[in-house]
Amino acid sequence: MHIKILLVEDQKLMRIGIKSLFCDYPELEIIGEAVNGKEAIEKAKLIKPDIILMDIGLPDMSGIEAAKQILENNNNIKVIMLTSHISEEELTSSLTSGASAYVIKDISTDFLMSVIKMVKEGAMWIDPHVVPFIRDKNCGVIPSRQLSRSAFKEHHSNLTQREYEVLKLVVDGQSNSQIAKTLTISEHTAKAHVCNIIQKLVVDDRTQAAVKALKEGLV
Repeated sequence: MHIKILLVEDQKLMRIGIKSLFCDYPELEIIGEAVNGKEAIEKAKLIKPDIILMDIGLPDMSGIEAAKQILENNNNIKVIMLTSHISEEELTSSLTSGASAYVIKDISTDFLMSVIKMVKEGAMWIDPHVVPFIRDKNCGVIPSRQLSRSAFKEHHSNLTQREYEVLKLVVDGQSNSQIAKTLTISEHTAKAHVCNIIQKLVVDDRTQAAVKALKEGLV
């Protein structure tokens, strides 16, 4: 898998730092850079990247607005929003704009590379740091209606107890390997449970499963 990336970041040192992360990942290539929203929109049309790493805080317009305009013209491009802090408004606006991921900049290198690959394959991803924020703030991503645990089980009675345990860990942002360690099971088994949960909740990926669990009051 070869993934072409457009990096949008106005700070030169930050661009240099991010580019240096890709040296050990030949399958991921930064094919262009932009320092503001207008340039990002123009370069997205010109070079047609697979993924855009988009800083939210750009000088001429927000990365969110730039993402919205880019995706209106080409919905085959996937946008990963990068931010240095958690903001209720930025989170909801990012998801509304059509962005596929919302990432805090202190993410580990390996995790960022995994997110890029997941997004390229069609998944959505929200930084695990944001999950408690969504739950506590109910910031508009999750509707305010809550169901009791018994009501959730009534709606999803085919979810096993083990799958329920795995789902709680998915909501907490754990990867398959982390779930395996937490529950003392193999990573293959953890992956199988996650796949079953996604199918049973009728969602497309683990992020949507976590959002649905939050929405329906399971966690």
